[in-house]
Amino acid sequence: MELPSEVKSSIHKSVLCWLATVSMENIPNVSPKEIFNVYNSDTVIIANIASPQTVRNIKQNANVCVSFIDILVQKGFQLKGIARILGKKDADFPKMETLLIEMTGGRFPFSTITAITVTHSKPIIAPRYLLYPETTEQQQIESAKKAYGF
Repeated sequence: MELPSEVKSSIHKSVLCWLATVSMENIPNVSPKEIFNVYNSDTVIIANIASPQTVRNIKQNANVCVSFIDILVQKGFQLKGIARILGKKDADFPKMETLLIEMTGGRFPFSTITAITVTHSKPIIAPRYLLYPETTEQQQIESAKKAYGF
């Protein structure tokens, strides 16, 4: 599935994403991720910085879900797909690594990358937009700033 431009934009506006995986025993795990980007038309990449459970789960069950939300606008996307763990010997690793290192300035070492081929996407929006359709993004931003003390 090719990632629509609004999904890519949401990813670039987000400072964290949440990656959900499941172990072989069907135990869920959700982990925040800080270093991530769009790699090509259908792939999201995430640096595995401190992610032993995530890596273990993906090796057992490649089905994942990742969510990105602009915390002030309170809109984003949920993406589902198939993940694979890439190491330094994988052909695409150097290009992916370069993209992620540019984001970190080399401050966060990682030796593997999670590459997610996206198969489904759907929007995430705060309930306020549904309950009060006249809500503008600017109103939501002001409300979030007030609620979070910005």
